[in-house]
Amino acid sequence: MTHFDLTGKTALVTGAGRGLGRAIADGLAEAGAVVYGTSRSEETAKQISTRYGTFAVPIEMTSVASIRTGVAQVLERSGGIDLLVNNAGINIPKAAVDITEEDWDSVLDTNLRGSFFLTTELARTWLTTLQPAAVVNVASQAGLVAIEERASYGTSKAGLIHLTKNLALEWAPKGIRVNAVAPTFVRTELTESTLNRPEWAAELQSRIPMGRFGEPDDVVGSVIFLLSDAAALVTGHTIAIDGGYTIR
Repeated sequence: MTHFDLTGKTALVTGAGRGLGRAIADGLAEAGAVVYGTSRSEETAKQISTRYGTFAVPIEMTSVASIRTGVAQVLERSGGIDLLVNNAGINIPKAAVDITEEDWDSVLDTNLRGSFFLTTELARTWLTTLQPAAVVNVASQAGLVAIEERASYGTSKAGLIHLTKNLALEWAPKGIRVNAVAPTFVRTELTESTLNRPEWAAELQSRIPMGRFGEPDDVVGSVIFLLSDAAALVTGHTIAIDGGYTIR
């Protein structure tokens, strides 16, 4: 089990203030990592820092300037980041014809553009110092199959899955692994508006062969695996944590 031990590693988790991000950050801390978590809210960033005994890292994922400032600060004060989890994301569920330009830009900028620029900002240091590193992108089953009211969200997550492959290919010779997880509907604040619609929730659950939605802890183990030495020869892949949703 020592292959799963993250002692001596330092991790950055985006969107660590609640839901899936908080569960992942907790799991990494339990596995031995020093955890820094980001939030767009300075107050939430302070709460995250108190939870993990580190310092606040406020980052607005739609702003490349904010990303660069946040990464520079965390690298300077932490001594270096070994592990990255791109978890921060939003969803604006709407029929495709109802999606506004602002909706589209907000979802794509947060989920895909922000993750790209944050990862590459860290990678500049990893590539310069030849530091081995591991990245996990939190995608979604909506990036693997089409789901109603998910045109912008699914596009952002499909892009994140393909970005995972591109970065993995480019950086594999440098010892940087990049993988992704693609969860089904997980009970968090992000999915509340969907799962609180009884008929729609029942329809979605009927599509899951294992017969239930996910809980945040269902995702944590796969993230730890992909970041750990247990996955030392795994890169460019996406694990579907979906109860079988995407089997068919």
